[in-house]
Amino acid sequence: MGQVTLLTGPERRRRWRDDERLQILEEAFSPGACVTHVAQQHDVSTALIYTWRRKLCQPATEPGFAEALVVDEDGSQPREHRPAIVVELARGGRISIFAGSPPALATAVLKALR
Repeated sequence: MGQVTLLTGPERRRRWRDDERLQILEEAFSPGACVTHVAQQHDVSTALIYTWRRKLCQPATEPGFAEALVVDEDGSQPREHRPAIVVELARGGRISIFAGSPPALATAVLKALR
């Protein structure tokens, strides 16, 4: 007769519901808790718990372009000489991007502000 190997334990590709993930994260990162002990209790790796936390803390959407409407305030300057985008910085600085600017330059400026 041949040898039979019996594998026990959880399915390796287990699917976790969002509420289960949140419960485990709350337990793992509550005051005085040990992530390793919570991981062993729920039979999940500590790396997966940290991955869930990182994904939860990330913004829901990636930054992108938004539709904007340029409105003439006083009509004193021709459109090509006025900035299409003005970014007011927290410390009083200002960045102006003109409509004639190359897209690569505008993209680089906006990425640098992240």
